[in-house]
Amino acid sequence: MMDLHHLVAAHFAESIEAKRQAAEVIGPSIHAAAESMLECLLAGGKILSCGNGGSAGDAQHFSAELLNRFEKERPGLPAIAISTDTSTLTAIANDYDYNEIFSKQVSALGNAGDILLAISTSGNSKNVIAAIEAAHSRGMRVVAMTGKDGGQIAPILSESDTEIRVPSTRTARIQEVHLVVIHCLCDLIDTHLFGGE
Repeated sequence: MMDLHHLVAAHFAESIEAKRQAAEVIGPSIHAAAESMLECLLAGGKILSCGNGGSAGDAQHFSAELLNRFEKERPGLPAIAISTDTSTLTAIANDYDYNEIFSKQVSALGNAGDILLAISTSGNSKNVIAAIEAAHSRGMRVVAMTGKDGGQIAPILSESDTEIRVPSTRTARIQEVHLVVIHCLCDLIDTHLFGGE
């Protein structure tokens, strides 16, 4: 019979190691992403976020932390998770194509100076790639959260975009680091806009 305690311990050990390795390399990218987001918010812009599956959950998590609050009392900040409206998602998928579920929303809601937070653990999600292309056409900057080798997203990013690439090949570990990144971004934004404790 499988040693379940060993299996659980292995998950924790792998997660800790993935975070340790990521901390050594993605700090500057997190800082650059936070700076872009701060510029956007201070100029009256908003942040749209998207992803599939667990990454959709991360997009929604980020939006909730900005709209409501992270760890301190403050006014809400403008953020929209475009992976949450099932009527819109299914209408676009049914009438057009699943790969357009985010890009059509970016084209409708995004303005020059806004930011798209595009999350894909593989970097190969076709609907996220289409959203990035739509964001560029609208004059938006992109913060891409990826993993592995950055996939097809990495080469389409512009110089004004930021990629936060987790150095792991395992989806679960990438998602766990993405959650820490989201909390880092929220904390950096809050600290800059509203001060420390």
